[in-house]
Amino acid sequence: MSKQGEIFVSSPKVTPSREAIWLGYRSYGKRILDLMIAIPALIVSAPIILIAALFIMLDGGNPFFRQQRVGFGGKIFNMYKLRSMISDAETVLDSYLEANPAAREEWETKQKLTDDPRITLVGRIIRKTSIDELPQFWNVVTGDMSVVGPRPMMPSQQSLYPGTAYYKLRPGITGPWQVSGRSSSSFAARSKFDYRYLTNFSLYYDLMLLFRTFSAVARGTGT
Repeated sequence: MSKQGEIFVSSPKVTPSREAIWLGYRSYGKRILDLMIAIPALIVSAPIILIAALFIMLDGGNPFFRQQRVGFGGKIFNMYKLRSMISDAETVLDSYLEANPAAREEWETKQKLTDDPRITLVGRIIRKTSIDELPQFWNVVTGDMSVVGPRPMMPSQQSLYPGTAYYKLRPGITGPWQVSGRSSSSFAARSKFDYRYLTNFSLYYDLMLLFRTFSAVARGTGT
């Protein structure tokens, strides 16, 4: 583990048998693991999703949010979440950034805001507990996402992302950046997390990241 709290697994010496295991996990094992986690997770979380959706509906608007994200090989897909923002979020964001230079600088660097005026009261709760991301297990079942992988980015953010590691992986519900650099690193820094994940790709690494994810959710570190 580095000083920044990143999980880093040293790349083992490549042998024919180890390479076969790596290729097997990448080709078949990871997908099997995804389905073994995502299908039960959808079933277990269904009541939580429905209850959260009811509270969001009382706040007004559609409880589910669909947004285009970049997937494996640059393919565009629709990612699903529980809505945590007001209905006219984009208009409010533009006005807020125009009136707040410091917020604009933060947005341009991180593509996130520490004090985001678009997030509703219910939205803050479901983000803190990561409940808003539960519908993404459906994206895992359909094959657009993986349980563990790079944080999904929007098509408009591609020009801000250096490198190509992201495009060689399915984006994940959780991953190195999500558990190690949430909100504290620049958007461009995600590429370093993605590259390290790509070069250290293994079942062991995925399980480590899942363990860190459970710990982060339990602490309520979502944003």
